[in-house]
Amino acid sequence: MSESFSENMKIMIDAVIDATGMLCPMPVIKLQNQIKKMDKNQRVEIICTDPGVKHDIPTWCRLQKHSVIEITERDEKIIFLVQKN
Repeated sequence: MSESFSENMKIMIDAVIDATGMLCPMPVIKLQNQIKKMDKNQRVEIICTDPGVKHDIPTWCRLQKHSVIEITERDEKIIFLVQKN
């Protein structure tokens, strides 16, 4: 388990996926594979560079009933915090 820092609070995360340089659908596939290994309410951070994930990951989470807790963009990276529901 590690920590991610949002602007207002420290958030605990259970896994991190580095999907930098990967094009869709690979970040979504990596996220799907990680979520399968996790318990309910655990959180995963996925770091991406493909702008397509801004649509693809939230859509996948909505369809699979998982929650996007936070989306951050910095240094040309898009970072999602996703909670398994």
